[in-house]
Amino acid sequence: MRTVVTSRILLSTILAATLLLNSPPVFAQESAETQESKELVTSDDVAPEISESADTETANTETAPAPPAEEPKEQDDSFQGKVNVVFGEVNEFLAYYMFYNVLDFFGNEKVDGKDTIGNLQLAVIWLVLGSMFFTIRMGFINVRAFKHSILVTAGRYDNPDDAGEVSHFQALTSALSATIGLGNIAGVAIAVSLGGPGATFWMIVAGFIGMTSKFVECTLGQKYREVRPDGRVMGGAMFYLSRGLKKKGLGPVGAVLGFVFAVLCIGGSFGGGCSFQVNQSLNAVAESIEFLKDDGNRWIYGAVMTAAVGVVIIGGIRSIARVAEKIVPTMCGVYVLSALAILLMNAALIPEAISSILTGAFSDEALYGGFIGVLVTGFKRAAFSNEAGVGSAAIAHAAAKTEHPVREGIVALLGPFIDTVVICTMTALVIVITGAYNNPDPLFEAARNSNQGATLTSLAMDSQIAGFRYVLAIAVTLFAYSTMISWSYYGERCWAYIFGDRSSMVYRIIFLCFVFLGSIVSATNVLEFGDLMILGMAFPNVIGVVFLSGEVAADLKVYWQKYKAGEFIEYGKSK
Repeated sequence: MRTVVTSRILLSTILAATLLLNSPPVFAQESAETQESKELVTSDDVAPEISESADTETANTETAPAPPAEEPKEQDDSFQGKVNVVFGEVNEFLAYYMFYNVLDFFGNEKVDGKDTIGNLQLAVIWLVLGSMFFTIRMGFINVRAFKHSILVTAGRYDNPDDAGEVSHFQALTSALSATIGLGNIAGVAIAVSLGGPGATFWMIVAGFIGMTSKFVECTLGQKYREVRPDGRVMGGAMFYLSRGLKKKGLGPVGAVLGFVFAVLCIGGSFGGGCSFQVNQSLNAVAESIEFLKDDGNRWIYGAVMTAAVGVVIIGGIRSIARVAEKIVPTMCGVYVLSALAILLMNAALIPEAISSILTGAFSDEALYGGFIGVLVTGFKRAAFSNEAGVGSAAIAHAAAKTEHPVREGIVALLGPFIDTVVICTMTALVIVITGAYNNPDPLFEAARNSNQGATLTSLAMDSQIAGFRYVLAIAVTLFAYSTMISWSYYGERCWAYIFGDRSSMVYRIIFLCFVFLGSIVSATNVLEFGDLMILGMAFPNVIGVVFLSGEVAADLKVYWQKYKAGEFIEYGKSK
């Protein structure tokens, strides 16, 4: 009872504050994050560079305190402004610890605003070490099971009588629809601009080891899920944290971690998974549709997106999966084909581009761009990109039809490969081959200086394919839309975990309100708070998954022996 009361207080505070204030940051800021976030974009892609912005604000306060002090005072006149200021202070507090520079323990100092050793943030260490640990602990299952994962996803082992709500393919596309987004467009461009072509190498490494993190957490999501009498499934990190740790005698710890994860996921779904997507996609689309640049017309885009999202999410995971299995392959196909067309047009430059990526991977510049631009802004952004280690995808994969939890984990490991190793690499190659990362043209330079990753990618592709900006506008809209419908499911499952299934419709209605508000409200700090919550999900998740990794390894050993022995029934060669 006490837990329920506490949860209501926390969520009420979050909802009350963000419902009126939530609104995404400016397109330029978002790209910077690119983070991402979706940053493009927060996204998916470029999560807001809260740590960098926090450092910038601190530096500005020391050199010119007056300007920063005046802006908040003006905002204090409105309720939205006051709350935005409050959330700004909370963001700085959270960012200080989440993005704390671990190298400070080894004598790192700031000289003229630059780190003498480097900037290796806590959140990055947390995710990287977690991914490395899981990859070694599972015997490089990301390599060993790669072929098997493709066969399972294709439907070869699909038993229609297995419990669950969606197929392996639908579960994968639902999870991918939340991860493939603006970050794949904007985040990569910013990373390459920061560290040069060599940054691409470290991005691929990040996606490679992230495959195993996704395998472990999605296997656990299946193992500890609940299948209700009506066939609906409840699963995800909140369940394996609470139930799995309870089996190990850590019940109270598991209950706390599961509850914290659920609260963070709900808040993140309203911010980075919803309002931020609308705002970022609207800013990008407005570059092609002048009508939407008028502040008085922005609500029209919000209304259309609200209706489009509502039609799908009201139907639950089955409806979301049906849409995702069509949108994800389509949007990935259009974007990848466009990138391949550009690469083929410049085929003679591909060997040189690959060479520059490999030779530059270990240069000082590349290390800065790779670890800061990809692993720092990348893994910080990866919470939005491939989400490996965050635990969100386990919610979607828990709904898959299968009698073997390990099998769904094997399907899930394809996510980071498609999202990061394939799509992000396509973007990187285009940026390198077109020279967009160092093009002296004022338009390209302005995009780089303002960290507008999506704009930089658009300029790069438009320079090769006339009118590509219109294709990109469509791609960005689809990316944002697919991300929202999947994150609505993640948030709704966590909401139901705390408040019960009967309250699911309440969550969906609130979510739709945030979709609309994303197009008209501007409270940057509130949105960044939502993005921080998504990244924060990795902390309780990785703790629990490390404790439970032993049983996953044991289950994998049994499954792999049966697979090698040919004991699994094949229901079809393809689907």
